[in-house]
Amino acid sequence: MEGIDLPSTMSRPDLIEYKGISMVHYFTDNWEKIQNFQAKPDDIVIATYPKAGTTWVSYILDLLYFGNKETERQTSQPIYFRVPFLEMTIPELPSGVDLADKLPTTPRLIKTHLPVQLVPKSFWEQNCKIIYVGRNAKDNAVSYFHFERMNFIQPEPGDWNTFLQMFMDGKKVFGPWYDHVCGYWEKKQTYSNIHYMFFEDMVEDTGREVERLCSFLGLSTPIEEREKITKDVHFDSMKKNKMTNYSTIPIMDFKISPFMRKGKVGDWKNHFTVAQNEQFDEHYKQKMKNTTLQFRTEL
Repeated sequence: MEGIDLPSTMSRPDLIEYKGISMVHYFTDNWEKIQNFQAKPDDIVIATYPKAGTTWVSYILDLLYFGNKETERQTSQPIYFRVPFLEMTIPELPSGVDLADKLPTTPRLIKTHLPVQLVPKSFWEQNCKIIYVGRNAKDNAVSYFHFERMNFIQPEPGDWNTFLQMFMDGKKVFGPWYDHVCGYWEKKQTYSNIHYMFFEDMVEDTGREVERLCSFLGLSTPIEEREKITKDVHFDSMKKNKMTNYSTIPIMDFKISPFMRKGKVGDWKNHFTVAQNEQFDEHYKQKMKNTTLQFRTEL
């Protein structure tokens, strides 16, 4: 995988409307297989809106379950093979469904960005554990903007102002942020196997969040092992780690922006103008008025 160049034929996809949400064909080409995916009761799903800490939590789980046992896995297998992205179908790589089907591990760790209503039903039927990570809308928007700039399987983002407007309109791949975070939050009220985490809490105290995760998963991981994991998943360590920083994947241009950029809370202040911020706050209030879900935009 090392150092594959971007395929010269690769052109950015158009945004399409699919099942009522914005998508690109890379996540819908394999739709029937995605929807018919056969979950196992001990599968663990990591669900997030794009750029909300997916890789971070995936790596924490990978280390919690397999960190001690399979060191070769940690040094030779990129995270996207260890924790397959279920709906991903791109040329050059096996599909997410195929990777997930062939995972040799127990439990299987599987990631998705699908909104709650599109998650394959066998996950619910098997009562699988779902770990959802939410990130405040402003930082999430900024991170998604930079991600779209460098990721060739995303539509062209345009400038920041254009992007922000489309984000507010819900015209981003995987649909509106508002519906995504609220959908899983509502589901959690009736489905007890969802652990809802916040990116901001993880930045504030990673060790505490790892401990909460262990408690949800019923893992009695010794404290020194948890401390080691907390160190290994520090943003700077992961950013340097070729197995977690996505530098080996052929669809991203790191010259534009790294996959793991800052991992901070509050970076939105470097991007939003006063006018954008006022407009966003007003719109946010409308969109979030019927939910008990609350986010922090600074620490």
